[in-house]
Amino acid sequence: EGAPRLIALSTQPEADRREGVTAFPMTCHSGGSVDIYIEPVLPASRLIVFGLSPVAQALARLGKAMGFLVDAVDPEADRAAFPDADRVMTQLEPARPHAGNETLRPELLAVVATMGQRDEAATLAALALEPAYLGVVASRRRFAEMRAALAARGAAPEALARITNPAGLDLGAHTPSEIALSILAQIVQLGRAAGATRKPDEAAAPAAPAVAAEAIDPVCGMTVKVATARWRHEHAGRTYYFCGGGCRERFAMDPDRYVPAAKLGAPE
Repeated sequence: EGAPRLIALSTQPEADRREGVTAFPMTCHSGGSVDIYIEPVLPASRLIVFGLSPVAQALARLGKAMGFLVDAVDPEADRAAFPDADRVMTQLEPARPHAGNETLRPELLAVVATMGQRDEAATLAALALEPAYLGVVASRRRFAEMRAALAARGAAPEALARITNPAGLDLGAHTPSEIALSILAQIVQLGRAAGATRKPDEAAAPAAPAVAAEAIDPVCGMTVKVATARWRHEHAGRTYYFCGGGCRERFAMDPDRYVPAAKLGAPE
């Protein structure tokens, strides 16, 4: 979930009623209890800035100060123009960053601040990255022209609808730094709002299928991926999955002790 959490391992987890604490059974044979505070360390979002304009340069500077990974993209870009950027690229088709684990892939944010130089080409390149946010720095009149040109070049209507224009919150900004600040403020605002509320399609999602992708270890309460589960046990026509051999052994010795708590064990 990307939020910190306090968990407790104890021999009597049901007795731990502290607010904000998630309790699990202590399965170590030595017993005892321990509280563990878990804080997520997530990859920084990557801000891809298209253009060589003063606004683009201000975005790279302020974005880096806010902790973003910053890519500056323009055929005429160089390190002198973007001294704070992590990467300076002269190709308009930057490769989408990829991590082996999909959950560790950084969120992509893109801003087209070309402001009259290769506007449509840069916007098409930004759309191809499928960023979580795409802002275009242009007047409404200019963007209407860009939108028509992009549609003529094959951009899908749903893709164009995801573009934010004018980019940034209405702060009354005039200078390049103020405009960059308004755009970053909008990115923060939208990001926080998305994290605080569920998406409508998620809220209306159907119930999980009978064969779940994950199951709960009935002994320790840990989540186990069914497809790769190494330890499992059959009981009363049902398959239970375990995080390790110790939990499976405990379950096999006294299944009735754990079955009432195993409501999420994946059925066959």
